[in-house]
Amino acid sequence: MTKHYLEKFENVSTFMFDVDGVLTDGSVLLVPGGDQVRKMYVRDGYALQFAVKRGYRIVIITGGSSEETKLRLEKLGVKDIFLGVQNKLEVYTNYMKENDLSPEETLYMGDDIPDYQVMKVAGVACCPSDADHEIKAITDYISDKIGGHGCVRDVIEKTMRVQGTWFDANEEDEKFKQFFW
Repeated sequence: MTKHYLEKFENVSTFMFDVDGVLTDGSVLLVPGGDQVRKMYVRDGYALQFAVKRGYRIVIITGGSSEETKLRLEKLGVKDIFLGVQNKLEVYTNYMKENDLSPEETLYMGDDIPDYQVMKVAGVACCPSDADHEIKAITDYISDKIGGHGCVRDVIEKTMRVQGTWFDANEEDEKFKQFFW
């Protein structure tokens, strides 16, 4: 019997994300000088830094090479950022070995064909609601949010709620203050 996706979230210690189409809506604004500008959703950012502070690993595996994206993610506390990746499965496999992780501990969120091979082996495969249909076909959980508009927050929050590590209004004020920017 196949596990319900929420049961799979119980073992996740490591969140892995693509950037374009997941952390962004996939659109790029072209500006004079050839720069490409991407937009990220602040609630996704909040969830990323909150998960880092709660002890989860956040891993970014992207074909893009935007230094601005890297800088933004580093400010949120993300340390494992792989830019300009041609073979995402190779990066995933090496990361798993180097960190002694099992697939059941990983959640990968992607939206398009370059994410397909990793999503086939990750413990929990997730995608935004506007992902490519081939990706949706192999996904354990399809967020009701589109890329760049809360899908990252959605999977992080769901996982942390299942594990009892999400926001608790009853926490002591001093302990909770560390999680605000």
